[in-house]
Amino acid sequence: MDNLLWIVLEILLCSTAIIFLYSYSSWFSWSSSGMMTSSSSSSSSYETPLPLGNLGWPFIGETIDFVSCAYSDRPESFMDKRRRMYGKVFKSHIFGSPTIVSTDAEVSRFILQSDAKVFVPSYPKSLTELMGKSSILLINGSLQRRIHGLIGAFFKSHHLKAQITRDMQSYVQESMEKWREDQPIFIQDETKNIAFQVLVKALISLDPGEEMELLKKQFQEFIAGLMSLPLNIPGSQLYRSLQAKKKMAKLVQKLIESKRAGIISMAAKDVAEVLLNDASEELTDDLIADNMIDMMIPGEDSVPVLMTLAVKYLSDCPAALQQLTKENMKLKNLKAQRGEPMCWTDYLSLPFTQTVSAILAQSSLTS
Repeated sequence: MDNLLWIVLEILLCSTAIIFLYSYSSWFSWSSSGMMTSSSSSSSSYETPLPLGNLGWPFIGETIDFVSCAYSDRPESFMDKRRRMYGKVFKSHIFGSPTIVSTDAEVSRFILQSDAKVFVPSYPKSLTELMGKSSILLINGSLQRRIHGLIGAFFKSHHLKAQITRDMQSYVQESMEKWREDQPIFIQDETKNIAFQVLVKALISLDPGEEMELLKKQFQEFIAGLMSLPLNIPGSQLYRSLQAKKKMAKLVQKLIESKRAGIISMAAKDVAEVLLNDASEELTDDLIADNMIDMMIPGEDSVPVLMTLAVKYLSDCPAALQQLTKENMKLKNLKAQRGEPMCWTDYLSLPFTQTVSAILAQSSLTS
């Protein structure tokens, strides 16, 4: 069973590296749009009636209910309940701000495709405080386009694809060596750990070890504040998250300073080096460090959740699992006979594996 699970994890982790990279492209696009708020003047000669809904408690609004649903086994329950009560578009009060929520595809499409004269990008106060003014989510103009272009090109590079394939295989093997038959294995936790290590390696070339564990611990505290009340006082979640980001930034800045002091090859091996190689004076060490931390966010949940569901559904479908295993073991044995390592293009050559990967990709787009 352990050997079979190892095969499934290795296959799916490598094949879903495409999803892993795609999540960044999606995140970059989202960072340019953000949450939309109406730019219409409040002093208009007429007032359009607001949708039905409930603003909840003063200041807190419905944030507690929203967050508790998000961390439950039915995160969609917050929206579902209000959609049944008030319709597809309703008012609420989340993260310190009155909010109009749209669950209607046509309304959402109109908002996202509108120009800045009607709707402008906006983010919850807790998120903007955590990200900082230099975040790729909040900067705009030529600097944003330059960063997008530099990082986007690196994400498509052969070097990164080869590195991710090697790292995923290595980290899966290291993870499984720690498993014991008399203890339960939590797939989502295991895949989250692997995905985080692969991501950090791609961003700043940090290998597993003491610094990685420190970064991981502070990162969990940091992201907990993304969905919190905008209350920055000692003891609040936002305060703890800001302190965690400072500790992370200190570690990342140390690594960046080390890179600057050394000789950086023009063939950058991570995202930090891509930005360091650029001659722009706007790309300061602080800006690079902050964005390396912010870019750890997209890989936090999407890949681990998909991997967990993949293992579950394949386990529930023995025929599919058998076909997936047979296809990959045939390739693995062939590569072993030739003394060659598995590479990115090998996984692209497997039709059934690519079908599984495509289904996972569709799941990531609709989730």
